[in-house]
Amino acid sequence: MDAPETLQKAIVYFSDPERCFQYALNLRWPKGVVSCPRCGSENHSFISTRHIWFCRGCKQQFSLKVGTIFEDSPLGLDKWMCAFWMICNCKNGISSCEIARALGVTQKSAWFMAHRIRKAMQDDFASGKFGGEVEADETFIGGKARNMHVSKRERRITGTGGKDKTAVMGMLERGGKVRTTVVPNRKRAALQAEVRKHIEAGAALYTDALPSYSGLAQEYAHQVVDHAVEYVNGRVHTNGLENFWSLLKRGISGTYVSVEPFHLFRYLDEQTFRYNNREGKDDQARFELAMHNVFGKRLTYTQLTGTGSATSH
Repeated sequence: MDAPETLQKAIVYFSDPERCFQYALNLRWPKGVVSCPRCGSENHSFISTRHIWFCRGCKQQFSLKVGTIFEDSPLGLDKWMCAFWMICNCKNGISSCEIARALGVTQKSAWFMAHRIRKAMQDDFASGKFGGEVEADETFIGGKARNMHVSKRERRITGTGGKDKTAVMGMLERGGKVRTTVVPNRKRAALQAEVRKHIEAGAALYTDALPSYSGLAQEYAHQVVDHAVEYVNGRVHTNGLENFWSLLKRGISGTYVSVEPFHLFRYLDEQTFRYNNREGKDDQARFELAMHNVFGKRLTYTQLTGTGSATSH
């Protein structure tokens, strides 16, 4: 496929509905539609005037969007493709207000689109555990309580970092990828459980001097750098993760301004995707990688919000 290489070319390329349809069709079914995504029947026919298929097995129609994050969306794929491109390639992220203004949709629709795209950017960690040299570190995400309305302040998750903060942990395999997750606190049980889940025994583990990491030397080649004294001691440091935290917080504080704790993991997925695919991939490659992940995933508005009411960041 003669795919676009820049945002400007992507806008032109995907402005043609037929070309947009064929592009997505080739990504999902490169050898043609084999079976119905609902019942698995191979007995179906294509209705070219409406770009949908009729399945003779379940007697239902299905479109290219069925079984993807696009399902039940009234927005055309041209808008979805452009939103995908911007979220995948804007280093500090892009807010729903900017997406809404750029695409001519409501902020609520843009917010819902962005979260569904983040769903496609999730890493399932199928590559196994980290090995070699691994950095582990934690940080807190959240605004200052004194700047919040009292009603929002009371809803914030409490933790060791204060009433207004949410604890987040990250692990970085040097020369490889980063993994992040929201943790309930910075206590030993929570942090060491994540270490054992994502890092293979015997790996060289570098952390700061937080007491919660003590005891890991029995399973890992664990070395500590005390930030009260120094930040680097030869190979022992967590500067790679500190760089990632800086990028994450810049995006949250500068672009999204405020992120609710129960949505934070989705913003971690977004930043992690861009960080892990920053080298060796151009904008087009990142876009296509994310697009390959839209199939077999779905996120409804009720699942996203827990209610039927509007929510925004």
